[in-house]
Amino acid sequence: MMNIKTYVRAQSLEEAWQLNQKRSNRIVGGMLWMKMSNGNVTTAIDLCDLGLNIIEEDEEAFSIGAYATLRQLELHEGLNAYTSGAIRDAVKDIIGVQFRNLATAGGSIWGRFGFSDVLTVFLTMDCYVELYKGGILPLAEFAAMKKDNDILVRIIVKKQPGAFRYNAMRIQRTDFPVLTCAASEINGKVTLAIGARPGKAVIVTDEEEILKNGITEESAEAFSRYAAAHVKTEGNIRGSAAYRTRLVQVLTKRTLTEMKGGL
Repeated sequence: MMNIKTYVRAQSLEEAWQLNQKRSNRIVGGMLWMKMSNGNVTTAIDLCDLGLNIIEEDEEAFSIGAYATLRQLELHEGLNAYTSGAIRDAVKDIIGVQFRNLATAGGSIWGRFGFSDVLTVFLTMDCYVELYKGGILPLAEFAAMKKDNDILVRIIVKKQPGAFRYNAMRIQRTDFPVLTCAASEINGKVTLAIGARPGKAVIVTDEEEILKNGITEESAEAFSRYAAAHVKTEGNIRGSAAYRTRLVQVLTKRTLTEMKGGL
């Protein structure tokens, strides 16, 4: 059980940051995973008064406030038009609508959870995070960093012409994923991300230029074997390492093929 001594609704990012420097204080988001943890929190810091629950769109990018919910991502017409529904597909099976109405985009990214559908799909985009003190960083760089006491303000997705696709394997629809897979093709470059390995999502780089001449039935098959050989998997209660490795191959080929319209 988590015990909270004091609750504060911060009136500025600076106030929230100052409070967050104390090790026993914590920023709260949707409180869906945090409430299941054990320990004592001296001050729970809520950012709900700072207007971070908005998704903004202009000609160049989407700006997703840290307190925007997964349900907002799921229903956002602009994001789903841009990604051909990949954002919606990535979040639609996360627990249930009530859960997605509370879970925040910022919390999902900040947590760098191994099971995160959200991290997996955003890693395939021209995506950045804005930190209050750390500035704007590529999402891939942020995902590799250790957690600190900074504050994630927003997620930025730059609009690049491309194609996107998302798939995941679940034992049942609303369960944690056994494996997640996302792909994009932006300016002729294919990016693949694999998550729920069960570690956090990683990007697979086409070092052998298997896809340099485009995605075909043959190149998709070859790259799926390459991905399976280069993505480290482990076993847990949802599946063995060998099963996940097989899923890497199956989902990679399926995702690439679907992204290209079934070839």
